[in-house]
Amino acid sequence: MDAERGTVRSVPSGVRRPAAPAVGGRHTDAPQTGTPQTGARRPPARLPRSRSPLAELPLAETTSPWVLMYHSVAVEKEDPYQLTVSPERFAEQIAWLHRRGRRGVSVRELMRARAAGRADKLVGLTFDDGYADFARHAVPILQAYGFTATAYVVADLLGRANDWDVEGPRKTLLTVQEVTDLAAAGWEIGSHGLGHRALPGLPAEVLATQTRESRRLLEEVVGGPVTGFCYPYGAVDLAATQAVRDAGYDYACAIAHSPLTGRYALPRCYVGDRDGAWRLRAKRGRHRLRDTVTELRRHRLAARAARLRRVP
Repeated sequence: MDAERGTVRSVPSGVRRPAAPAVGGRHTDAPQTGTPQTGARRPPARLPRSRSPLAELPLAETTSPWVLMYHSVAVEKEDPYQLTVSPERFAEQIAWLHRRGRRGVSVRELMRARAAGRADKLVGLTFDDGYADFARHAVPILQAYGFTATAYVVADLLGRANDWDVEGPRKTLLTVQEVTDLAAAGWEIGSHGLGHRALPGLPAEVLATQTRESRRLLEEVVGGPVTGFCYPYGAVDLAATQAVRDAGYDYACAIAHSPLTGRYALPRCYVGDRDGAWRLRAKRGRHRLRDTVTELRRHRLAARAARLRRVP
């Protein structure tokens, strides 16, 4: 894993996905499906370039909100995918945000504030996979600063473990009751699909099940609307964004900037246990630079599409 490039872990063997590019890098081809092989060491996760017609690319805001991506807050002897931040380091990172005059919020709150023009000092805080240590370690630290966050949970694996990870420790996932209690206390619960399965390349009917059924299951658990989605492994293509939109979600989180960057493919900054104040500052600057590069590329794509439309 390359922590600096925001790549956390790969999709299972047989699903090819290019890595989140360095600033100014190029994305490679879209993923292709195959038969996953168990027990194999997984290559670095990568984000695909869409092969879809340029005119079908969704529109994006000129800049994307700053959203931080966490997974587990715990102490682990083994952490091959670098998913885990210790409670002590996490407390330091949250304290740094507070000292900088920023407030951590759920992505739901961030998107609403952004629409109202009030998101300048807000940063989205997200926790993928729905590990039980979110409630045990992250929530008390966030509450101490008046911060909120979003936990993206795998709807059909509540109370089980991260068996999709070939290597590393088994981590317990939030139970149905814990998810219910978190939602009742005001924490946003979002969908992370079913079975922690990468979406690119899946048939349309499977995409519909992944997005719609996971939302239905979670809305029964939380007793209210579930409006956010997070792509497993950060893997996204145009068909996945359309499935999420059609399932009624308000937004979706990816990882890297790409031609799909927008409301249904929000880029996020990976945060690891090595990230102190200066690294967080650098990642904030890198995020803004990638926004600029993405927008320049978008303008070039739009110009190219316009030229193609003029060709008789």
